[in-house]
Amino acid sequence: MRIRILWPAGQVTATLTATPTTEALLAELPISSSASTWGEEVHFGTPVSVPREDGARQVVEPGTVAFWTDGESLALPYGPTPISRAGECRPASPCNVLGALDGDAAVLRTVRPGDPIRVERA
Repeated sequence: MRIRILWPAGQVTATLTATPTTEALLAELPISSSASTWGEEVHFGTPVSVPREDGARQVVEPGTVAFWTDGESLALPYGPTPISRAGECRPASPCNVLGALDGDAAVLRTVRPGDPIRVERA
């Protein structure tokens, strides 16, 4: 399953694995939202509300597509956040891992706070 994430300065695709959160997200696509940034993480609200899954993680690899259940948001970390240790990608709290961005996650550096974000099937 693939999605495309678009913002004014760029876009990226992601490959998702089959999880309950992925299914809930796909059922709501397309989604339009407004970007927020936190260190080297982009996140944005969604209409999806799901519980934290077994296997939720707080430390993830750059380019992970994660669902932050505490904020009902997609979280796209591509580097350290303000609470990271030793350069790790650490969202604010454990997230459901949905998959990974295709290609270089550094493209997310072009997302600015307040940018319109659209998520659609790829």
